[in-house]
Order: sequence, then C-alpha cells, then structure tokens
Amino acid sequence: MRVILQRVSRASVTIGGRLAGAIERGFCLLVGFTHGDTGAAVDWMAEKVAGLRLFSDSAGKMNLGLDEVGGGLLVISQFTLYGDTAKGRRPSFIDAARPEVAIPLYERFVGALRARGLVVATGEFGADMLVEIHNDGPVTLILDRTA
Repeated sequence: MRVILQRVSRASVTIGGRLAGAIERGFCLLVGFTHGDTGAAVDWMAEKVAGLRLFSDSAGKMNLGLDEVGGGLLVISQFTLYGDTAKGRRPSFIDAARPEVAIPLYERFVGALRARGLVVATGEFGADMLVEIHNDGPVTLILDRTA
C-alpha cells in the first residue's frame, strides 16, 4: 500500500462537473494498492495517518495532529502510484492491484479513518477525477506499507 500525503489548506475533487468531496485544512491522500496488500496493512496505514503530527504549534514546530486542528481528509484512489517507468516510455501498471482487490481495501481504509473520528471526503474509485490540491508548506510525505 502506498500513500502520497499532502498537507493542504484546502482540497477538492470534481467528477463530471460535480463536486464529489472537499475539505479545508487537512491532508489530501492519494492511495494505491498492490498485490498482496492486506487488511492489516490498511489498518496500520490508517493508524499512521491519523496519528501524524504535521501542523505547527505556537512555537512553529510540526507538533499538532488532525484532531487538534480540526482537520479533514480527502482520500483519492490512485492506481498510478504503482506505475513502473523503468522501461520504455509508457508506464506499466502490472504492480497495481486489480479493482476487485483494491476496492475493498480502499473502502476499508476510508472506514478505518472514519472509525477514528476523522472527517473523510472521497472521490469515486475508478472515476475520471479532477483533484484540486492547495499544498500547505509544501509538506508532502510518501508512506509505504507492505504486508
């Protein structure tokens, strides 16, 4: 499982001209799954994301978490995170999990974040989405977890 996390001042996703999800301050998560990813990896990642302290305290240190700043999450499925560009000019997506595997993992991830009391907006798995991200900082992290 791979997540690109961006701390945002705001983020939104539009599908077919319709606003599907939006947050103000928080994290935008681009989420991809590969073969062999498990529920345990998903649960670990949800706990990791929920516990990260990436917002500045009164001393200017990244010391506050989502819950302390009233932040939200925008979670976007992103199979291209497992694109392999080592050969040729067109990426291979053979390492990306097929939808029948990835969709239940994606839904479990969103549910695990919500179960922790976080406000979570989403796009739609497999949809052609227009994602607007206002990266704050900028702060961007790559989080990987294998089974």
